[in-house]
Amino acid sequence: MEAGVDSIKRLFESLKSIGFFGRLFGWSGIRAQLMEAVADLQRLLSKSAEADKTENALLLERAASKNLNESITRLTADNAALKEQNKKIEELQKNLTTTEEQNRIYLKRGTELSNEVAVLRERIERIDRENQRLAEEGTKLQKDEEYRKQEHAKAIASLQNIQARIQTDRNAELEERKNTEIKRILKLKETWNTHQENVKNTIKTICARHTVEYVEKVPFKGEPDNTLKISQEFIIFDAKSPAGEDLSNFKQYLKNQAESAKKYAKEPDVKKDIFLVVPTNTLESLDQFVFRLADYNVFVISVDSLEPVILSLQKIEEYEFAEQLSPEERENICRVLGKFVHLSKRRIQIDGFFTRQFFELVYRSEADLPKDILEKVAEFEKAEKINPPIERRAKQISNKELEQETSLLKSEAKARGIETEDGLLSSRLNKLPLYSTDPYPEKKEDQTDLFH
Repeated sequence: MEAGVDSIKRLFESLKSIGFFGRLFGWSGIRAQLMEAVADLQRLLSKSAEADKTENALLLERAASKNLNESITRLTADNAALKEQNKKIEELQKNLTTTEEQNRIYLKRGTELSNEVAVLRERIERIDRENQRLAEEGTKLQKDEEYRKQEHAKAIASLQNIQARIQTDRNAELEERKNTEIKRILKLKETWNTHQENVKNTIKTICARHTVEYVEKVPFKGEPDNTLKISQEFIIFDAKSPAGEDLSNFKQYLKNQAESAKKYAKEPDVKKDIFLVVPTNTLESLDQFVFRLADYNVFVISVDSLEPVILSLQKIEEYEFAEQLSPEERENICRVLGKFVHLSKRRIQIDGFFTRQFFELVYRSEADLPKDILEKVAEFEKAEKINPPIERRAKQISNKELEQETSLLKSEAKARGIETEDGLLSSRLNKLPLYSTDPYPEKKEDQTDLFH
């Protein structure tokens, strides 16, 4: 009986002395004591019948049971409160775990941000150093720029002074050149304006010195500037000078004057060599001094060459060519000239014959050919172009070249069966009369055939 009571007493003592952490963490021991006390109490109750021996023991038992029930009730309530507190503690632990996880995340992010801040701080420091370096360089460059501007201003001022001196010297040089050119042009104009009179006076002086006849009034049409008479021929010396200081057209002007000198060359007793006298200072602008025209020649000479030219022409008067020829030489000259005249007339006669034949062929082609063929022929006619050799005055026609061309044409004609024997052709041509006794030869029908 005492052992059961002792267990109950120990339970009460434990319940009285138990604290918050004892309830929280030592509840298993209390529960074991409670179970032991309940077991002892049941044993005590089961043996209550036997314990009726004394009333005091029963009362004690009842009091103990009552106290025990009250303790159990109180412990049950404490147990329920402890469960609630355990739930709160579990929630707090969960919150604590969540908070710790968030703290770890925040700590990790804080570490990352701290690293980024360190990198940014280092970059900022580097940028600050670069800015400082650039600022120092900018300051240096600004100083250099100011120095350069000062030097540039000094150089510009010096250059302007030099330019002003050069411009002054240049203006003076140009003014001097201008005055020199003006003087030269005035002198040229004066020379050219007096050129005609100067040429006339020079020629008269030469004629007076060498007893050459100077003709004041020519017996033919026209008024040349100067005319000399040597060996019964009139020799013309025309003075020509530029109209202004521009010599670019002077060459063409002389060419036109040479062609217009034909009015003198066609006059009887006028020598076919005509001279144009130009100022000496214009010779450098010319590249042609001889104009060989069809019936006469024109020579461009200067004032300085007048005397030797006139003296050379005077030699003709001293040489009587015709009187020094023998009768045989005279006969040979007349024979050659007669042959030339005869051949020229025969050529005119033959060319006229072939011209009539060609005209007849053209008319017959227009009359006899079909219209479509005639139109096609007209197209080919328009497309054809004949370019005969151009006659150049400065180039002499070579007899050797003519003989080679004639020989080549004869060979080609012979290869095509065309008769070109000189003897046969000449015998037929000689039968053709050179002159006609018919007073109206144009009305007579041409019945002559050179080859039949």
